[in-house]
Amino acid sequence: MTKTMTKTRPFDIAEWLTDDEAVAVYLSEALETGEAAYVAHALGQVARARGMAEIARRSGVKREALYRALSTAGNPGFATILKVIRALDLKLGASPAGEAER
Repeated sequence: MTKTMTKTRPFDIAEWLTDDEAVAVYLSEALETGEAAYVAHALGQVARARGMAEIARRSGVKREALYRALSTAGNPGFATILKVIRALDLKLGASPAGEAER
């Protein structure tokens, strides 16, 4: 009997962040966690999906610095977050928390 090997590869969310709606849903869900490191990592995944070099150029932050800041171990400043959000042509907003969440 011959064994059939199934080849797999790691899941890469950046491959699925192909349109503005997918990006908005992904980042909204990340923000809902309330975990700064997770939000920074999610923003990094979106930047990678859109092209880190281009986002670095548009934000004025060096590409290597973006990779570091937007990793799970990174801790970017709020100014960096805002620069990346602008470079991604995104808008950051706020809304009241639901009554059940208070």
